Amino acid sequence: MEAAPLLEVENLSVDVFGERGVGRAVDGISFTVRRGEALGLIGESGSGKSLTCLTVMRLNPSPSTRVAGGMLRLDGNDLLRLGEDEMRSYRGRRIAMVLQDPMAALNPVFRIGDQIGEALALHRGLRGAGQEKVALELLGRLRVPDPARTLRSFPHQLSGGMRQRVVSAIALAGQPELLIADEPTTALDVTVQAAYLGLLRQLQRESSLAVLFVTHDLGAIARVCDRVAVMYGGRIVEVADVGTVFRAPSHPYTQALLRSMPDVTRRSDRLDPIPGQPPSVFARKQGCPFAPRCGEAMPRCVEEMPPERSAGPGQVVRCWARGAA
Repeated sequence: MEAAPLLEVENLSVDVFGERGVGRAVDGISFTVRRGEALGLIGESGSGKSLTCLTVMRLNPSPSTRVAGGMLRLDGNDLLRLGEDEMRSYRGRRIAMVLQDPMAALNPVFRIGDQIGEALALHRGLRGAGQEKVALELLGRLRVPDPARTLRSFPHQLSGGMRQRVVSAIALAGQPELLIADEPTTALDVTVQAAYLGLLRQLQRESSLAVLFVTHDLGAIARVCDRVAVMYGGRIVEVADVGTVFRAPSHPYTQALLRSMPDVTRRSDRLDPIPGQPPSVFARKQGCPFAPRCGEAMPRCVEEMPPERSAGPGQVVRCWARGAA
């Protein structure tokens, strides 16, 4: 039996304000994350992934951005209707976030033990010996060697991989139901990244944690996620389970993303880049946002945004040339 959705994002739109006026950076997106599931959110830079995550946390920059419409429900509660004090009680305790740069996320003048301890005190009311015991347990779960020494260390005394594990320990300190990981492996080298991803997947399965995983790395998506939502120009253009996305992608943009990645099974001296540039958030919204770069675009694609269409079991796509109404 399929688990009930924990996070429900319905028709969410977010506007940004700049010198060129008002632009729509997130344009009517909808998706769900079930308990115990890892949903990957992929797409080029500027597609709206990080802003979506910040909006779920109600941390989207103000006054430069504004939620223009939609609903964000966590376990049935609309987060957009909560007051700031109520929302603050959700952050860390029910929803936590891991950012891509652990050095920027950690305070350089406080020891690691103080920073984990602050989260444990705030969200679980732990103090003294009890707080230290749980902090050591968290670092142990994240395979940090010599946790006691790490608690006494400052961020600059740790490697990038250890700092990322510490940031994850802080995020998990409040025992959240949903973890948002916004490109958490960007600052890590390949071997450390592989170890971190394996650990994240193990923790997610052990704790039945719901994960929203944002990345450019399709290899990371294959390793961590159960389903994938493909985002382009502020819209979600395809959603499917991870195996389907790699075996039988439907939307031309998803196909182009996969073709643009190096493939060790093909003998070729050239990559297959996607022509053109992603649309500006300030561009006029009409038709499919990928139409100017799509080799299969028809006149209708430029004029009308396609609705969600079924492309197979559990696979939906927004493309006039794909799927069925």
